[in-house]
Amino acid sequence: MGRIHRLPKGRLMTIELRHFHDVEPVWDTLISVYAEVRADRLHDPHYSVERYGERLARHASEPGWEAVVGYDGDEAVGYAYGNTIEHGDRYWKRITQPLSPTLTEIPTLALKEMMVRVPWRKTGASRGIHDELLARRSEEQVTLMVNPLAGEGKVRRLYESWGYEDIGESRPSPDSPVLMAMVRPTR
Repeated sequence: MGRIHRLPKGRLMTIELRHFHDVEPVWDTLISVYAEVRADRLHDPHYSVERYGERLARHASEPGWEAVVGYDGDEAVGYAYGNTIEHGDRYWKRITQPLSPTLTEIPTLALKEMMVRVPWRKTGASRGIHDELLARRSEEQVTLMVNPLAGEGKVRRLYESWGYEDIGESRPSPDSPVLMAMVRPTR
């Protein structure tokens, strides 16, 4: 269990980072944070809470699933979760550009979701949660998909500043936006 210490807005903030390998104890927390963060998009079927719940259940049943949830006291700040993907996984097959077999044969963590609630943005919470998830993983690299339009490109630029590089576009479902797949070493 890790901690993040910051002084945003004139107060000491300590975020406790908790690991979960079973979704049941944090299901309601993940759904609640998701619904709050995506409140402006919930009318879109792809972003509905119901569809998110379906994705969460599927992801949590995949090999190596793990979540890190940050808490400021008893209040959830945000989370990140992912699972292991292997060569031949559908994750790789949905990327439109041809990928080098050496890239897809490397043990990989797919970071499937990362959300931080508004009051804790720009405090280092997202990076702390992200890094805590990667810290104990055995995979050599981590990949994620980001909507290149999110935050007018700010989210993608944030991931680039963390060392992620573009590897191609992907559309995980027919009603999802076109996403950019990115990858970086876990350490």
